[in-house]
Amino acid sequence: MSEEKTTPEIFDPNSTNEMTAKYYDNWSAGYDEEIITELQCSGPRVCAEATVKALDGLSRDQVRIFDVCAGTGLCAEELLKLGFTHIDAVDGSQEMLNLAERKQIYQRIICDFVGINRLDVENDTYDAVVCCGAFAPGHLKEDCLPELIRVVKPGGFIIITFREEYLYIVENYKDKLEPAMARLEDRGLWERVRREVFPKYYADKNGINYVYKVL
Repeated sequence: MSEEKTTPEIFDPNSTNEMTAKYYDNWSAGYDEEIITELQCSGPRVCAEATVKALDGLSRDQVRIFDVCAGTGLCAEELLKLGFTHIDAVDGSQEMLNLAERKQIYQRIICDFVGINRLDVENDTYDAVVCCGAFAPGHLKEDCLPELIRVVKPGGFIIITFREEYLYIVENYKDKLEPAMARLEDRGLWERVRREVFPKYYADKNGINYVYKVL
Protein backbone atom coordinates (compact mmCIF):
# COMPACT_ATOMS: atom_id res chain seq x y z
CA MET A 1 0.00 0.00 0.00
CA SER A 2 1.17 3.50 -0.74
CA GLU A 3 0.57 6.48 1.47
CA GLU A 4 1.20 8.64 -1.59
CA LYS A 5 -1.76 7.22 -3.52
CA THR A 6 -4.26 6.38 -0.79
CA THR A 7 -6.11 8.31 1.83
CA PRO A 8 -3.33 9.16 4.30
CA GLU A 9 -5.62 8.61 7.30
CA ILE A 10 -5.53 4.89 6.55
CA PHE A 11 -1.92 4.88 7.75
CA ASP A 12 -2.42 7.12 10.78
CA PRO A 13 -0.66 5.33 13.66
CA ASN A 14 -3.14 6.89 16.08
CA SER A 15 -6.20 5.68 14.21
CA THR A 16 -8.67 3.46 16.06
CA ASN A 17 -9.82 0.14 14.62
CA GLU A 18 -13.19 1.67 13.82
CA MET A 19 -11.61 4.62 12.01
CA THR A 20 -9.35 2.38 9.95
CA ALA A 21 -12.28 0.13 9.00
CA LYS A 22 -14.24 3.17 7.85
CA TYR A 23 -11.35 4.35 5.69
CA TYR A 24 -11.19 0.92 4.06
CA ASP A 25 -14.94 0.92 3.55
CA ASN A 26 -14.54 4.14 1.60
CA TRP A 27 -11.52 2.85 -0.35
CA SER A 28 -13.00 -0.55 -1.17
CA ALA A 29 -14.40 0.22 -4.62
CA GLY A 30 -11.02 1.24 -6.01
CA TYR A 31 -8.81 -0.99 -3.90
CA ASP A 32 -8.09 -3.82 -6.34
CA GLU A 33 -7.43 -1.44 -9.24
CA GLU A 34 -4.96 0.62 -7.22
CA ILE A 35 -3.10 -2.17 -5.43
CA ILE A 36 -2.75 -4.66 -8.27
CA THR A 37 -3.13 -2.72 -11.53
CA GLU A 38 -1.53 0.61 -10.62
CA LEU A 39 0.97 -0.33 -7.93
CA GLN A 40 1.51 -3.89 -9.20
CA CYS A 41 1.87 -5.08 -5.61
CA SER A 42 3.50 -8.50 -5.52
CA GLY A 43 2.65 -9.19 -1.87
CA PRO A 44 -0.39 -11.44 -2.42
CA ARG A 45 1.48 -13.59 -4.94
CA VAL A 46 4.60 -13.88 -2.77
CA CYS A 47 2.51 -14.77 0.28
CA ALA A 48 0.61 -17.44 -1.66
CA GLU A 49 3.79 -18.94 -3.10
CA ALA A 50 5.31 -19.10 0.40
CA THR A 51 2.19 -20.97 1.52
CA VAL A 52 2.74 -23.55 -1.21
CA LYS A 53 6.30 -24.14 0.00
CA ALA A 54 5.23 -24.37 3.65
CA LEU A 55 2.44 -26.86 2.94
CA ASP A 56 4.47 -28.96 0.52
CA GLY A 57 3.30 -32.56 0.56
CA LEU A 58 -0.24 -31.79 1.68
CA SER A 59 -3.27 -32.00 -0.58
CA ARG A 60 -4.11 -28.42 -1.51
CA ASP A 61 -7.80 -29.17 -1.93
CA GLN A 62 -7.97 -30.50 1.63
CA VAL A 63 -5.99 -28.04 3.77
CA ARG A 64 -7.77 -25.18 5.53
CA ILE A 65 -6.37 -21.66 5.31
CA PHE A 66 -7.35 -18.55 7.29
CA ASP A 67 -6.81 -15.26 5.45
CA VAL A 68 -6.26 -12.64 8.17
CA CYS A 69 -7.04 -9.03 7.29
CA ALA A 70 -8.23 -10.44 3.99
CA GLY A 71 -9.58 -7.22 2.50
CA THR A 72 -11.08 -7.88 -0.92
CA GLY A 73 -9.44 -11.30 -1.16
CA LEU A 74 -6.36 -10.57 -3.25
CA CYS A 75 -4.22 -13.16 -1.46
CA ALA A 76 -7.00 -15.75 -1.59
CA GLU A 77 -7.30 -15.26 -5.35
CA GLU A 78 -3.62 -16.17 -5.66
CA LEU A 79 -4.13 -19.18 -3.39
CA LEU A 80 -7.03 -20.37 -5.54
CA LYS A 81 -4.83 -20.19 -8.64
CA LEU A 82 -2.43 -22.54 -6.86
CA GLY A 83 -5.13 -25.09 -6.02
CA PHE A 84 -6.20 -24.17 -2.47
CA THR A 85 -9.98 -24.24 -2.10
CA HIS A 86 -10.81 -24.24 1.63
CA ILE A 87 -10.17 -20.63 2.64
CA ASP A 88 -11.86 -18.52 5.33
CA ALA A 89 -11.44 -14.79 5.88
CA VAL A 90 -11.46 -12.20 8.62
CA ASP A 91 -11.31 -8.43 8.19
CA GLY A 92 -12.58 -5.37 10.03
CA SER A 93 -14.05 -3.65 6.95
CA GLN A 94 -17.48 -4.90 5.96
CA GLU A 95 -17.35 -3.19 2.56
CA MET A 96 -14.05 -4.87 1.71
CA LEU A 97 -15.54 -8.21 2.72
CA ASN A 98 -18.66 -7.54 0.64
CA LEU A 99 -16.45 -7.29 -2.42
CA ALA A 100 -14.59 -10.45 -1.40
CA GLU A 101 -17.88 -12.30 -0.97
CA ARG A 102 -18.91 -11.47 -4.53
CA LYS A 103 -15.77 -13.20 -5.77
CA GLN A 104 -16.96 -16.47 -4.15
CA ILE A 105 -13.48 -17.37 -2.95
CA TYR A 106 -14.18 -17.93 0.75
CA GLN A 107 -16.14 -20.59 2.59
CA ARG A 108 -16.58 -18.46 5.69
CA ILE A 109 -16.24 -14.71 6.18
CA ILE A 110 -15.87 -13.03 9.59
CA CYS A 111 -16.11 -9.28 10.10
CA ASP A 112 -14.01 -8.56 13.17
CA PHE A 113 -10.87 -6.79 14.25
CA VAL A 114 -7.71 -8.81 14.79
CA GLY A 115 -5.77 -8.18 17.98
CA ILE A 116 -5.78 -9.50 21.52
CA ASN A 117 -9.51 -10.30 21.27
CA ARG A 118 -10.56 -13.89 20.70
CA LEU A 119 -11.94 -14.46 17.22
CA ASP A 120 -14.97 -16.67 16.57
CA VAL A 121 -12.72 -19.57 15.62
CA GLU A 122 -11.96 -22.75 17.55
CA ASN A 123 -8.45 -23.67 18.63
CA ASP A 124 -6.30 -25.62 16.14
CA THR A 125 -8.67 -25.06 13.21
CA TYR A 126 -6.37 -24.20 10.31
CA ASP A 127 -3.40 -25.70 8.53
CA ALA A 128 -2.15 -22.21 7.75
CA VAL A 129 -2.78 -18.53 8.40
CA VAL A 130 -1.85 -16.02 5.72
CA CYS A 131 -1.52 -12.35 6.56
CA CYS A 132 -0.56 -10.09 3.67
CA GLY A 133 -0.13 -6.32 3.95
CA ALA A 134 -1.74 -6.07 7.37
CA PHE A 135 1.35 -4.91 9.25
CA ALA A 136 1.39 -1.20 8.41
CA PRO A 137 1.05 2.08 10.34
CA GLY A 138 -2.20 2.03 12.31
CA HIS A 139 -2.88 -1.62 11.48
CA LEU A 140 -1.98 -4.88 13.26
CA LYS A 141 0.32 -4.90 16.28
CA GLU A 142 2.48 -7.66 17.66
CA ASP A 143 -0.17 -8.42 20.28
CA CYS A 144 -2.23 -10.26 17.63
CA LEU A 145 0.39 -12.99 17.15
CA PRO A 146 -0.76 -15.30 19.99
CA GLU A 147 -4.27 -15.28 18.53
CA LEU A 148 -2.94 -16.26 15.10
CA ILE A 149 -1.03 -19.11 16.73
CA ARG A 150 -4.12 -20.25 18.64
CA VAL A 151 -6.20 -20.93 15.54
CA VAL A 152 -3.49 -22.91 13.72
CA LYS A 153 -3.04 -26.64 14.22
CA PRO A 154 0.25 -27.83 15.72
CA GLY A 155 2.52 -28.38 12.76
CA GLY A 156 0.69 -25.75 10.73
CA PHE A 157 2.14 -22.51 9.44
CA ILE A 158 1.74 -18.75 9.69
CA ILE A 159 2.85 -16.71 6.68
CA ILE A 160 3.21 -12.93 7.14
CA THR A 161 4.08 -10.57 4.28
CA PHE A 162 4.41 -6.79 4.31
CA ARG A 163 6.56 -3.82 3.29
CA GLU A 164 10.02 -4.29 4.77
CA GLU A 165 10.79 -0.69 5.72
CA TYR A 166 7.86 -0.67 8.13
CA LEU A 167 10.05 -2.75 10.47
CA TYR A 168 12.27 0.27 10.91
CA ILE A 169 10.03 3.32 10.47
CA VAL A 170 6.80 2.33 12.22
CA GLU A 171 6.98 2.97 15.95
CA ASN A 172 4.81 -0.05 16.82
CA TYR A 173 7.21 -2.38 14.96
CA LYS A 174 10.65 -0.82 15.39
CA ASP A 175 12.51 -2.92 17.96
CA LYS A 176 9.16 -4.48 18.90
CA LEU A 177 7.73 -6.78 16.24
CA GLU A 178 10.66 -9.10 15.66
CA PRO A 179 11.54 -9.25 19.39
CA ALA A 180 7.91 -10.25 20.05
CA MET A 181 8.22 -12.97 17.42
CA ALA A 182 11.40 -14.18 19.08
CA ARG A 183 9.78 -14.27 22.53
CA LEU A 184 7.00 -16.49 21.20
CA GLU A 185 9.66 -18.79 19.78
CA ASP A 186 11.47 -18.83 23.15
CA ARG A 187 8.19 -19.88 24.76
CA GLY A 188 7.95 -22.84 22.40
CA LEU A 189 4.81 -21.62 20.63
CA TRP A 190 6.27 -21.50 17.14
CA GLU A 191 9.58 -21.64 15.28
CA ARG A 192 10.80 -19.56 12.40
CA VAL A 193 11.21 -21.43 9.14
CA ARG A 194 12.06 -18.54 6.88
CA ARG A 195 12.64 -14.79 6.84
CA GLU A 196 13.10 -13.40 3.34
CA VAL A 197 13.40 -9.87 2.00
CA PHE A 198 12.26 -9.60 -1.61
CA PRO A 199 12.31 -6.76 -4.16
CA LYS A 200 9.41 -4.87 -5.70
CA TYR A 201 6.72 -5.40 -3.07
CA TYR A 202 5.51 -2.49 -5.11
CA ALA A 203 7.50 0.00 -7.18
CA ASP A 204 10.96 0.27 -5.58
CA LYS A 205 9.87 -0.88 -2.10
CA ASN A 206 11.14 -4.18 -0.73
CA GLY A 207 8.84 -6.63 0.96
CA ILE A 208 9.52 -9.07 3.78
CA ASN A 209 8.06 -12.53 4.17
CA TYR A 210 8.03 -14.61 7.36
CA VAL A 211 7.11 -18.26 7.66
CA TYR A 212 6.59 -19.71 11.14
CA LYS A 213 5.68 -23.27 12.10
CA VAL A 214 3.28 -23.63 15.01
CA LEU A 215 4.45 -26.09 17.68
